[in-house]
Amino acid sequence: MNASDFTEGIYLMDFEFHPARTREGNPPVPVCIVVREWPSGTTRRYWQADLQQMSTAPFPTSGAALCVAYYASAEMDCFRVLGWDLPINVLDLFAEFRCQTNGLRLAHGSGLLGALMHYGLPSIGGEQKDAMRDLILTGGPWSLAEQSKILDYCETDVVALDNLLTAMQEQIDWPRALLRGRYMKAVSRIQMNGTPIDADTLEKLEKYWAAIQDRLIAAIDSDYGVYDGRTFKASRWEDYLGTNNIPWPRLESGRLDMRDDIFREMARTYVEVAPIRELRSALSGMRLNNLQVGDDGRNRCLLSPFRARTGRNQPSNSKFIFGPSVWLRGLIRPKPGWGVASVDWSQQEFGIAAALSADPEMMAAYRSGDPYLAFAIQAGAAPKTATRKTHEPEREQFKACVLAVQYGMGEASLAAKINQPVARARQLLALHRHTYRKFWKWSDSAVDEAVLGGRLWAGFGWQIHTRDQLNDRSLRNFPMQANGAEMLRIACILLTEGGIRVCAPVHDALLIEAPLDELDQAIATTKSLMLEASRIVLDGFELGSDVKVVRYPDRYMDKRGVVMWDKVMGLIGEAEST
Repeated sequence: MNASDFTEGIYLMDFEFHPARTREGNPPVPVCIVVREWPSGTTRRYWQADLQQMSTAPFPTSGAALCVAYYASAEMDCFRVLGWDLPINVLDLFAEFRCQTNGLRLAHGSGLLGALMHYGLPSIGGEQKDAMRDLILTGGPWSLAEQSKILDYCETDVVALDNLLTAMQEQIDWPRALLRGRYMKAVSRIQMNGTPIDADTLEKLEKYWAAIQDRLIAAIDSDYGVYDGRTFKASRWEDYLGTNNIPWPRLESGRLDMRDDIFREMARTYVEVAPIRELRSALSGMRLNNLQVGDDGRNRCLLSPFRARTGRNQPSNSKFIFGPSVWLRGLIRPKPGWGVASVDWSQQEFGIAAALSADPEMMAAYRSGDPYLAFAIQAGAAPKTATRKTHEPEREQFKACVLAVQYGMGEASLAAKINQPVARARQLLALHRHTYRKFWKWSDSAVDEAVLGGRLWAGFGWQIHTRDQLNDRSLRNFPMQANGAEMLRIACILLTEGGIRVCAPVHDALLIEAPLDELDQAIATTKSLMLEASRIVLDGFELGSDVKVVRYPDRYMDKRGVVMWDKVMGLIGEAEST
């Protein structure tokens, strides 16, 4: 397959737009579009008044044509606002540039200007681009002279696309590139749908947040005694950990490692850590007004597909409801008559590792329904008749070992996690290597390939250059993470094209919504299509899924954030009554 297969033509296009009523979180308002045929260079420009009169795109969008854009999900958002059918074939040169250069050191980034500079192609200056964006984001009205300037600016992007496509065409893996373009259409459907937010509660949070912080510290810290005013005291935290027999990672200096990701990881093991972690996170610069919520009470933001090295989405932590502290997820609430469901693959990383390595013991452990207990049984640490109820301590240790392997933890970190001597952690890791020998042989070969060949690939072509990525943990983890990302993309395509309303993808899960009388069927369809996505990526191996359902008037809640949410809501209630 190549460019000549598109008999109805190849069309480069770019929209200029701003959020409705200039409020971030609202759907876009298209301002203009410029379309350029490739390679002839024939160019047509349309202002928003023209667009509003069109019922279809001003160029072919059938299976015999190709639409080319840079960061195509934004252009697809404009298609949807205008009521146009989405193009059958989409080539996103952003996705292709990211795929081709992933892992390389890019002096100018992966935006359009960065891609042009990477290939030595001409471009407008960054300052000029920023000035034009600022003009567009005012929302108008614009004078005739300003309209002409905006159209000229828009045209520079399609001219840039022309040059970029010419430079990149020989490197494009067309079938997989079109699959990535198909995913960008799914991203648009998800971004335009967004996540339902309890806007009234968000408004109260914004109003009272500054006023309740001191009382919030007092309420949470009453169980810990680690704050002095608004200052977290590491020495007091060390005393708390010692009193409660909680082992904690340390720096080479011997001091406690106080990074937020350490608090987050420890909170998964020690539930008592979660409230203080949520409090620290909330006080360290959380900006509620950065959360992008439209006039209709829906959280919409760029999902930033392909931004992570693994190919996963990387939306803004401050703009995306799943980005800030987990207690804020309590703001997610279905609208009246509706429900939401979070559907996530069960032990996805373990299942992917089992399938890719074709390790029979690992695959059997996954298919058992409880791979952690199965590992303990396979390793001889529990009888074949063991259940989670009868052998919970053993299961927890072997679960910690599995997660340690996935996260690249060493024996010292594992020992701290399970509160056991290093010798026990060393024994568990050795049991993993002995039990899953084929997996470890495969994992070692992936590292060898990365070191000797300089690249690693996922199933549908996502790659990473590894010359500068010689971290053993990252190299071993890449196949699982990157193929997990491929699986999520396939699932998003299947679900959105199948009519499921996807609100957000979250790592290995999808948040969907449906009217209450259709919710059970939507969940069943979602589980079925996620199963199909795993079969597609893993050559027939199936990954099951778990479901968390929330029906109106209930709200979504992460158990790690319940204490914090309840404290905050209680303080807001007190503030309202005074």
